[in-house]
Amino acid sequence: MRCLVTGGAGFIGSHLTERLLALGHDVTVLDNLSTGQRDNLAAIEGHERLKIMVGSITDQLFLSEAVRDVDAIYHLAAAVGVKLVADDPVLTIETNIFPTEWLLRLAVQRGQRFFLASTSEVYGKNPKEQWTEEDDLHLGPTSRPRWAYGCSKAIDEFLALAYHRKYDLPVVVGRFFNVVGPRQVGNYGMVVPRFVDQALDGGPLHVYDDGSQVRCFAHVREVVDCIIGLVDTPAAAGGIYNIGSDQPVSIRELAEAVIERVDPSIEIDYTPYSVAYGSDFEDVRRRVPDVSHLEQAIGRRPRMTLGEILDDVIRWKRALRNDAKN
Repeated sequence: MRCLVTGGAGFIGSHLTERLLALGHDVTVLDNLSTGQRDNLAAIEGHERLKIMVGSITDQLFLSEAVRDVDAIYHLAAAVGVKLVADDPVLTIETNIFPTEWLLRLAVQRGQRFFLASTSEVYGKNPKEQWTEEDDLHLGPTSRPRWAYGCSKAIDEFLALAYHRKYDLPVVVGRFFNVVGPRQVGNYGMVVPRFVDQALDGGPLHVYDDGSQVRCFAHVREVVDCIIGLVDTPAAAGGIYNIGSDQPVSIRELAEAVIERVDPSIEIDYTPYSVAYGSDFEDVRRRVPDVSHLEQAIGRRPRMTLGEILDDVIRWKRALRNDAKN
C-alpha cells in the first residue's frame, strides 16, 4: 500500500513508519517537527519508498497534497503530553480537532483506510478498575486544562465514527495507554524516559504526589504491530480498540524498578502536582485497559513485561549518552 503517517517523525509515528517500510509499503511522513524529531527517521531517511513532508496538519492545502494517491492514512499527529496540554490547551484543541475533520473529508473522497490515534485520556476519571471501550467517559470540569486533551480526542472519535456510519469510511480508532520505548522523550510529561534520565544522572527520581497512581506500559513495537493489524483487518472498521498493556503498576513501583536497574542507592523525591503542573492540575488515579476486544479482532495484544521494556529503554538511553561523549 501507499501510506500516509501524520506525525511520522514522532515517537510512535517513526516506529510505525519503519515497520510499514519493512512490510513493503510506500510511506509518506507528514510532520511539522515541533515535538517530532527528524533524527527519529535517521535510519530510514534515504529509503527509496519514503517521502518526508515538513509542514503543519493545520494547513489544509498541505494536507490535500499529502493525502493524494495514498491508500491508507495513519493519523497520529496531535498535541500530546500532560505538560504540553496543561501549558497550552488552545494549541491542543486547534491541533487535535480541525485537521482530523479535514483529513476525514479527504479520505471519504478517495475511499482511503483511516486509523485514528486516540488516547486513554478520553475515559477521564472513570472509577472502574479496568476500562472497556463502551464505558462512559468521566471528564473533569472545563476549568481544569488537562481535560482539554481527552475532550478533543473524544470529539475526534465522534467525527471518525460518524464518517464511518454516514459514508462507510473504513475507520479504526485506537486508544493508546502509556506507550513507551526508544525515542520517547520526557519533555512533555512522559514518565518512563523522565525516570530513566533522572536515574542515569544520579537521581533523585521525582515522583509526583505519593506515587500510588496506577498505569500500564506497553512497548511501542508491539503497539505498532497492533495498529497495522487493525488497519489490515476489514472487520475492525468502525470499531474502537484499547491498545496497551493490561498489567498495572504504581508510579512508585515504576520508579523503584528503574532504580533497581540503574543504581539501588538513588533516592525518590516526592513532588506535589502543584509544583510540576500548576495549582489547577487534576490527575487520574488508575488507568488500566481491558484489551480483550483488541485480541479478539487481531489475535494479539502487547505482552512485553515492564522489566523487558525498562531494560530496552535504559539500553537506548545509555547508547545515546555514549554517542554524545564520542
